[in-house]
Amino acid sequence: MIKAFVVDNDRLRVADDLLANSDKVVWADLMNPTKEEETAIETWLGVAIPTREEMEEIEISSRLYIEDGAYFMTATLPAQTEADDPLMSPVTFVLAGNRLITVRYHEPKAFKTFPLRAEKVATGCTSGDTILIGLLEAIVDRLADILERAGRDIETISRDIFEARSTKASKRNRDFQELLKAIGRKEDIASSIRDSLISLQRLAGFLTHASTQTKMSKDIRARIKTLSRDVLSLADHATFLSQKINFLLDATLGMISIEQNAIIKIFSVAAVIFLPPTLVASIYGMNFNVMPELSWHFGYPFAIGLMILSAILPFWYFRRRGWL
Repeated sequence: MIKAFVVDNDRLRVADDLLANSDKVVWADLMNPTKEEETAIETWLGVAIPTREEMEEIEISSRLYIEDGAYFMTATLPAQTEADDPLMSPVTFVLAGNRLITVRYHEPKAFKTFPLRAEKVATGCTSGDTILIGLLEAIVDRLADILERAGRDIETISRDIFEARSTKASKRNRDFQELLKAIGRKEDIASSIRDSLISLQRLAGFLTHASTQTKMSKDIRARIKTLSRDVLSLADHATFLSQKINFLLDATLGMISIEQNAIIKIFSVAAVIFLPPTLVASIYGMNFNVMPELSWHFGYPFAIGLMILSAILPFWYFRRRGWL
C-alpha cells in the first residue's frame, strides 16, 4: 500500500493518487509494498527501493548509504508496544531531493500519530527533510514514552521484591515465578528499545553528514543535533534500566535461595528434633529379655515423656543459640 502526502497550506494532506500528483508529493509511505508498487516508486524517483531482505541486513554499509544522489537510512523500530512483546522490524527512510520515501513492513505508532498531527497543525513539514526530522522526532518521543512506562513497571517489580512482608500469609503469596517472568519481559523491552536507539543514533550521525552535503538549513541542522542528543540520553537511560533489571534478577534469585534455605532449615531442624525420640523408641522396641521397664507399670508413660523431652531440649538449645 502506498500513501502519498502533499503540502496544503503548510500542512500535510493525503493525496488520492500518487501518479496524478507526482509533482506535488513530498512524502510517499510504502506499507508492505508489492512488486508493482516498488516499480512505480522506482520509476517515479529514479532510484532503487531496497527489498525487505536488504533492509534486514545488519551491516552499516547496507543500512546507511548514498545511491544515485539519494540518501538511504534504515533503523529498527518497535510496533505493538502496548503489550510486553513488541514487534521489531526495520524501516527505511529514503531522502531524494525534496521528497521522502519510507518503506516498512509493520506499523510503528509514530507513523499514525505524526501524519494526523501534521494534517491538523502547521508543523513546518513542507519538504522531505523537514518531514524526515519531524517523523524522527515523533519516533524518539514514542520511544521515550515506552521507556518511561517500562521504568514505572520496573519500580513496581522492585517494590514487590523488596517490600517488607510481616505476615506468613504474605510470604506464601509471593510468587517468584511470576516475578521472574515479569523481569524477563521488561528485559526484552529494554533491550529492544536500546537496539532501536542505537540504530537511530547511527542514522542521526549519517543524517548530520547528509545535512552538510545537501546544504540543509541551519534550523534543520540544529534539530538534527538536538535529535542526536535526545537519542543518546535515551540510550543511556535504556542502559540504566537494563542494569537495574539485572540487579532485580539477581535479587530475585537471592530471595529464592533464601526461601529454599529456610525450607531446608526447617527439614533439618525437624530431623534433629525427631531423631532422639526415634532413638528412644528404637531402644524400647528391641524387646530384650532383661529390660526392667517392660514390666514396670509406668514404663510406657516414662518412654513417651522421655521422647517428648528429647525433642524439646534440642529445639530449646537451637533457639537459645539463635540458630532458629
